[in-house]
Amino acid sequence: MSETIHIKNLEEIDSAAGEFIEYASSSPLQSNIFAFFGQMGAGKTTFIKAICRVLGVTDDVNSPTFTIVNEYRAAKGFPVYHFDFYRINNISEAYAIGTDEYFGGDGICLIEWSEKIEDILPDECFRVYVSVDEEGNRSVRIED
Repeated sequence: MSETIHIKNLEEIDSAAGEFIEYASSSPLQSNIFAFFGQMGAGKTTFIKAICRVLGVTDDVNSPTFTIVNEYRAAKGFPVYHFDFYRINNISEAYAIGTDEYFGGDGICLIEWSEKIEDILPDECFRVYVSVDEEGNRSVRIED
């Protein structure tokens, strides 16, 4: 199954994030892992920030480019892990931070630059493709 959410401007992004969460919650896949794909500047980080807001995260949400993973807490108390694998050079760096424990845990995993770790992504994960057109309109396609 798949779903595409269109975002014409930033005023729509929280609503789009709500649609995203609703779709994922009702999916038969029932995974807590979201692998984001998209070119630099497509809006992956901005959309992840919106997801975190909708989940009630009150911390500042920023891309963990240098730390690789940031941990937040959702309003309902569960952890939200935000990964950015842009700067890793090989898959062993992903293993070194304990991806197996994160992926097997109870928290939600939001992964930027998933193509860098595609070989270790669980089969049961949502694949999320963020794109932007020439007018600046964005779309988020979720595949489960």
